Amino acid sequence: MALHKENILIVDDDVHILELLQRHLRSLEYHTYKAISVKQALYILKDTAIDLLITDIQMPEVDGLQLLKYTAEHYPHIPKLVITGYPSIDGALNVIKSGAIDYLTKPFTKEELKQAVSKSFESRQNRKPESNSNVAPKNPLYADMIGQSKAFGKVTDIIERVKDNRATVLIEGESGTGKELVARAIHYSGKYARAPFVAVNCGAIPEGLLEAELFGYTKGAFTGAHENRNGFFQAANHGTLFLDEIGSASLAVQTKLLRALQEKNITKVGSQKVEKLDLRIIAATNNNLLESISDKKFREDLYYRLTVVQINVPPLRERKSDIPLLVDRFTKKYGVEYKDRIVKVTPEAIEVLQRYDWPGNIRELENVIQRAVIMSDGKIDVKDLPESLKFKIEFPENSFAPLKEMEKEYIQRVLSATNNNKTKAAEILQIDRKTLREKLK
Repeated sequence: MALHKENILIVDDDVHILELLQRHLRSLEYHTYKAISVKQALYILKDTAIDLLITDIQMPEVDGLQLLKYTAEHYPHIPKLVITGYPSIDGALNVIKSGAIDYLTKPFTKEELKQAVSKSFESRQNRKPESNSNVAPKNPLYADMIGQSKAFGKVTDIIERVKDNRATVLIEGESGTGKELVARAIHYSGKYARAPFVAVNCGAIPEGLLEAELFGYTKGAFTGAHENRNGFFQAANHGTLFLDEIGSASLAVQTKLLRALQEKNITKVGSQKVEKLDLRIIAATNNNLLESISDKKFREDLYYRLTVVQINVPPLRERKSDIPLLVDRFTKKYGVEYKDRIVKVTPEAIEVLQRYDWPGNIRELENVIQRAVIMSDGKIDVKDLPESLKFKIEFPENSFAPLKEMEKEYIQRVLSATNNNKTKAAEILQIDRKTLREKLK
């Protein structure tokens, strides 16, 4: 039977308590969702298959007892655990009447939390499934991956085929398409979900340090190595190591990666001792590795080791039918955060969003919706969207505009997509930064 990491929803208006609980639960290998209010918790319950609810009682506006009663009525299969800083006999009775399994008083230890959570899950296993549950069956581990398009379906089909084995996977796709979400879906939906998932951005670690960070090092191996230290490989043992931007790794690091894949063992920097490991490697890139091979920047033998299974994540422009679903997710997320309610989007605004080509992909769409939620009066209309998105409406096919004006609009679009990162924008435009600065003037 495949093991799955349980989803725990934590509800508390104290951000510090939320973070503490999340750290404890993650160290116990649970997957967590956080809510700072009952309203936010209800949106999460609606969209996500939750296995355990942990909630505070004393909260502003709507208290935890009302959340317990609502959950007992609408999601009777979810066990409930209460934490509170205001213990009392009456409070404990009310909590039990509301269907909670256990009652923890702040402050509590990690061990006390562990025991209470275990007790809650035991109660769920002893309970018969509710045949009249109004919760639609869904895979909670795909909660952040949304889509119904044919292109999206091809990705999820491969995920289903590889999730329960150790096959090495290479995920290819443009920046912002959600490659890490795909990697997490592979890990958390399969039988290794309880094991560690370690994500490493190879492009964010200086070249001289990447080897030591990946494989670990011994005391005195180099200047600054004051102690023996494990690397990301050891941290991910028995689980999944996700290597993002694999194309930025140096040839020396690539050689050690190849050996690790071939021999399933590693050697720390400064050591001769071989360590046997058992883990899955998932790599990702937004570069064309075949071109890098031609340019002698990437090892061909490593490429074929990585591409046992290949997943191409489609850009958003190739799955525009998924845009309304993604917009719905982001408006719920940021509507609750900024407006304390769900923000609606007009059909006209959706039309504009679907006509845009999204060079920054899903990341750009999320940024646009986040900004629109903040700027809107509770309903997102065309006027709340950035001018760069209206490009195709302002310049339809049967009319013309000066080339300089169109160039200006396009540069604005690229800058918006890259969060005003001029280096990245210059790369996309295939001009140097000096030329871009001149054009911006």
